[in-house]
Amino acid sequence: MEGGGLDRVVEERIRALPCWRGSIEISPLSGGISNQSYLVADRARRHVVRFGKDYPFHHVYRDRELMTAKAAWAAGFGPEILYCEQGVMVSAYLGARTLCADDVANEYRRIADLLHRFHLTMPRQIEGAAFLFWPFHVVRDYARTLRIGGSPMLEQVSSYLELAEELEAAQLPLPIVFGHNDLLPANILDDGERLWLIDFEYAGFSTAMFDLAGITSNAGLATDLAEDFLAVYFRSPPSVELRRAHAAMQCASLLREAMWAMVSALHLAVPGADYAGHAASNLARLEKALDHYRTMYGKRFR
Repeated sequence: MEGGGLDRVVEERIRALPCWRGSIEISPLSGGISNQSYLVADRARRHVVRFGKDYPFHHVYRDRELMTAKAAWAAGFGPEILYCEQGVMVSAYLGARTLCADDVANEYRRIADLLHRFHLTMPRQIEGAAFLFWPFHVVRDYARTLRIGGSPMLEQVSSYLELAEELEAAQLPLPIVFGHNDLLPANILDDGERLWLIDFEYAGFSTAMFDLAGITSNAGLATDLAEDFLAVYFRSPPSVELRRAHAAMQCASLLREAMWAMVSALHLAVPGADYAGHAASNLARLEKALDHYRTMYGKRFR
């Protein structure tokens, strides 16, 4: 979606990039809450220009994101990367529709198949040292950052860590896959023929369960649809243990997203981003998801 104004410094930087053919038109793209993106049209085609820098507090490093984006293009899951330099990545504009929660509910079988292929195919294209994304480590590290930074949420940090221990204990051993690890509905696009993935800041080797829980919890998928989603992904009906692990990881996904917003409030200042509101929204959803999880499966530790 286009919207917002265009900062003069940003405009000058975009116009100075050496990848354009002829004159260009620039429009801001809205929707990002940690990065800035712009739609740029030259005489040859349309492009997406994405600005970003390293965010160590979020474990985000742009060289790794760039490598993953190139790998996703090579594997057929992401747009082509046309140009890059320090802090800037230019990709092909797909002209595709951004999914919302209702779209995920309508297309969950296609999305489950997309993730199955992405998880298994991507490792063949990944270069360099492997990056591991384990959501419970992320939560623990976010807790350290919140304590060091003097977050207003300090009183709740201990309870978040205790909850993370409970949810981690519910997980099952699964094969290591290469995950996207930030599956908001808006990070999936549909061009009418195929689905695409974008925004690979958090991508890395992980458990498939985090992506499966992330997309179903972020989209608010109903329980019966979530179970069928798992059946499509795993190619067989999920066991009680698998459903339990998934429900626990849905809670973990919401906890991680809420703590992401709390950390962002300490370190980021993107115009229009409401980090406090984002945290509160995910904590409210976490409360409902946790009540469902404990009602269905109880509270049990290793």
